[in-house]
Amino acid sequence: MRRLLIAALAATLAACAGEPRGSHLPESGSDAALSAKVKAAIATDVGARAAGSLNVETYGGVVELSGFADSENQATQAAQAAKRVQGVRSVRNEIRIKSS
Repeated sequence: MRRLLIAALAATLAACAGEPRGSHLPESGSDAALSAKVKAAIATDVGARAAGSLNVETYGGVVELSGFADSENQATQAAQAAKRVQGVRSVRNEIRIKSS
């Protein structure tokens, strides 16, 4: 029983060792793939230039959009494109509008 407890503790510590303090959890493979799909959907719906100025991060199917858009309409279109991607659970739109 003691060996099992020690093995479980060692596995837990090993899993946490690679994560920098104060950082987000890294995207899993499926989250990274979902981010790529969202980025492609934004490029298709809003335009490649707009997609290039936006950041897409996904954690557990929750997509966070950040960066800068030329207009409120462009930011809204990007969020709507992200919501239509299969596998997206929700979208946090943190896109800021460039000042004129």
